[in-house]
Amino acid sequence: MSQKQLKEAFISNLNGTSLLEISVGLSLAPLCLLCRGLLLILYHLHCGKPVSSRKYSLLLDFLVLVSPLLFSCTVLSPVLFLMPVILAAFCAGIFSKICSQRKQESRVPFGQVVKEFQQAHLDPEYIPAITVFRVYVNVLTSISILAVDFPQYPRRFAKAETYGTGVMDLGVGAFIFGNALVCPEVRQRPRETQPKFSNLARQFFSVWPLVSLGVGRLLSVKSIEYHEHTSEYGVHWNFFFTLAFVRLAASLLLAVLPKNKSWIVALTLAALYQLILNTTSLKTFLLHGSSGRDSRVGFLDANREGLLSLVGYLAIYLASVQVGLWLLRCRGSVRGWLGALRVLALVVVVLFVSLHVSQAHTDPVSRRMANLSYCLWVIAHCLMLFIFFVATDLTLVFTKLLVKGSSVPCSWSVVRPPNSDKKLGTEAAPVGREEELPHLCLISAINKNQLLFFLLANVMTGAVNILVDTIHSKAAFALCTLHLYMFLNCLIVSILHAKNIVLKFW
Repeated sequence: MSQKQLKEAFISNLNGTSLLEISVGLSLAPLCLLCRGLLLILYHLHCGKPVSSRKYSLLLDFLVLVSPLLFSCTVLSPVLFLMPVILAAFCAGIFSKICSQRKQESRVPFGQVVKEFQQAHLDPEYIPAITVFRVYVNVLTSISILAVDFPQYPRRFAKAETYGTGVMDLGVGAFIFGNALVCPEVRQRPRETQPKFSNLARQFFSVWPLVSLGVGRLLSVKSIEYHEHTSEYGVHWNFFFTLAFVRLAASLLLAVLPKNKSWIVALTLAALYQLILNTTSLKTFLLHGSSGRDSRVGFLDANREGLLSLVGYLAIYLASVQVGLWLLRCRGSVRGWLGALRVLALVVVVLFVSLHVSQAHTDPVSRRMANLSYCLWVIAHCLMLFIFFVATDLTLVFTKLLVKGSSVPCSWSVVRPPNSDKKLGTEAAPVGREEELPHLCLISAINKNQLLFFLLANVMTGAVNILVDTIHSKAAFALCTLHLYMFLNCLIVSILHAKNIVLKFW
């Protein structure tokens, strides 16, 4: 077999992993975020000031926010179930250290801090968990697209061939979910009156870079005979085209249908698509082609996975729009967000029960088809990850109340209650908002240039695969390569962010 055939076989005919393992893995990113926040607060407690060096800030963020995830999906994957326990114990140790040192320096009773936390008001215009969710999906995707070509990346984490729940299968849906959370339909304020199709026009203008990248990827892959998994999207289709089409189709639907009922449209689409799969020959065509022998004759046959799965991805996007609209309701207090967490947890339980019923009576999860089970699975796990991030933010809010003056970039700030200082004109004014130090935060840096970060990851992945025999690489070489690859990506966007450069001109 040629090197191209060997690499294609290496990422083909896989079956995924268990829902439990993916759920455990999802807890790692929030724990890394919590660990980094507690370390920054502890540093402030010791030194009386935040970390001021850009170099040390980037190094800390990379080592705490990125490196543990890289290890957990490679050499530490056999002990993945122990990783959250170890990280949680480490966070508990840091929190205990903060509490013990605070007792020596502060006379404010702990109970009073708890009461202050329960009554605290948060910045209602900023939900850090949305930013962190989108950034971490990008980071995890960037790690996986190169790591999957190394033998240290477990095959069960890679994309499943037909049925199954691989980590990378979830990543595709999570990317769609994250895009919908910040789409124009969600960000548009309720009282704003705009032309009916203004958001659609805006999407037409904003998706052309995705179409260009899709065409560029297609031409480059075909010209250098780069290895590709044909049953993923088809011969000519790729994820850039999927994302562009879904955004346009969703904006068109939301221009003619009430966006606050988008979850009904999503459920209807997913259910009808599943019904057609089960009652017609569409499923056979999707899995085996028009001739039943995995034929690739004609554009539709050649790209059937990418084209037909658009219905499922569109359903995920529309459901996520509903989530985004609900999240942006005014919840300017800790109590409000604790209540929101209870609602989200209930929704996750309902989704997992629905997933069990769907898998038992229709089809197992299939990213290749983007069927009903896949839609339910993606939304359930994305909401679960979002719950983890909100819980992390609330924990950091409480810890910052223990250590007055401390700050953690990309986390909530406590603000003055609305109407408390009307005479001074400081209604809902932030108290020490962390955005004052954007250049010190890797999350902010990636968030400002997300598309560039993803593009750099794709280009570097291609370069590494061309230059290196990844399949036969040793563990030490694989880890060094992956760390260097991710660090270069992070360094580039951090430099751009420090210079306040955003490469977005559309």
